Amino acid sequence: MKLRLVIGNKNYSSWSMRPWIVLRQADIAFEEIPLKFADDNRVIGIEGYSPTRKVPVLLVDGEPVWDTLAICETLAELYPERQLWPLDAAARRMARSVCAEMHSGFQALRGAMPMNLRSRHPGKGLNADSKRDIERVVAIWSTCRSRFGAGGPLLFGRFSIADAFYTPVVTRFETYGVALPAAAQAYAQAVRDLEAVKAWTEAALRETEFVAADEPYASR
Repeated sequence: MKLRLVIGNKNYSSWSMRPWIVLRQADIAFEEIPLKFADDNRVIGIEGYSPTRKVPVLLVDGEPVWDTLAICETLAELYPERQLWPLDAAARRMARSVCAEMHSGFQALRGAMPMNLRSRHPGKGLNADSKRDIERVVAIWSTCRSRFGAGGPLLFGRFSIADAFYTPVVTRFETYGVALPAAAQAYAQAVRDLEAVKAWTEAALRETEFVAADEPYASR
């Protein structure tokens, strides 16, 4: 079976980051197909890969799977031995729930604090709506860690899809200097310490493209 993952700019593409982290951290072999965003966030060259013209797209023997959550569910199905969801049924239900919540929610946080690993804008984007989103994220982390995190430093102890889903938020909190409680800060550091996250971040920092739509607090 041949897997190819089509992604956007590593500095900006939070949706691409999630399945890439899953694949890399779980040591699943795949080919990366990197594309770039235009200034209007259109993905240059995506037409041949995705019916939605969005990234990411996973090609499984040439057949496309689009949307981050569908890609991660596909990987969990194809590689059950990697245990990408928690083994415990209650933990697995919560993991799916918090992934779905991230997938469909937190628009204020996304809009005010776009992912940007290369820059630092402390204090920018913090408003009443984004603050509520931040508080909800911290509450999710606290609940997962207290209920199911005894086996390690991540949300459900060992690495899972849920950690990949919240990794872009970890980077946002660093970019915008968001103050976190000690337990949330410890979790964020555990995420940053993942080998896959280090590899993605190092690659993002080497990128030089400036995408205006993702840079509300900077000028070219």
